[in-house]
Amino acid sequence: MTFVASGGLGSRIGNHTAHVVEQLGRAIVAGEYPPETMIPLDPDISEMFDVSRTVVREAKKTLIAKGLIQSKAKVGTHVRPAEQWNMFDPDVLRWHAALKNAGPFLDELFEIRLIFEPAAAGRAAERATEEDCTRLFKLVDDMETGNDRAAIAVADLEFHKAVLKLSGNRFLQSLGDLVQAALFSLFKSDIRERNPDEAAEFVQNHRAIVRAIAAGSAEEAQSAMHAVILAGQR
Repeated sequence: MTFVASGGLGSRIGNHTAHVVEQLGRAIVAGEYPPETMIPLDPDISEMFDVSRTVVREAKKTLIAKGLIQSKAKVGTHVRPAEQWNMFDPDVLRWHAALKNAGPFLDELFEIRLIFEPAAAGRAAERATEEDCTRLFKLVDDMETGNDRAAIAVADLEFHKAVLKLSGNRFLQSLGDLVQAALFSLFKSDIRERNPDEAAEFVQNHRAIVRAIAAGSAEEAQSAMHAVILAGQR
């Protein structure tokens, strides 16, 4: 068995492959290659990105695994219908979140968040310890005292991921990428500064979730989380 040293040929191929996957994936999600249309042939992709045919083949395998494209012998490689894409894939989520017009994507994303996050908050209310609640309150404090929008966004993300983890359900925990994509989209698109009333409501809504979890009230926790997600969607 032969091992390639770090920074050698294997590393360069991997970096080039990731670059091709990133560029083609973004282009497909953005609609530059609409569903059912063909993407460029391997020699053309190789020339476009100045990479080897091996890199192109590996990039296409990755995009096939993400459900974006399908390759058939003697036919070529075409883009699959959008409903067949793997929307739980972190890259596919990220590419959608980066769209200039992410509205339809966000509608679907908030719809599914309204399904699983209140349920996670309800489960957290049944399982959280005093220490867990202290950490959640600390994250809400960080949202309130954050020096800039980036710091507030990080605290917000960590809060929602913590609630998912406290549910004790591994499937719910794995949905953290969906929340991250949603919050990234909001952070990117909402360039205005919140006025003091909006900022206070944002913090109080999250604090209400923790209070319900600390009180062991699953129903109140679900309701409070539902309110937070709806506010974000608005």
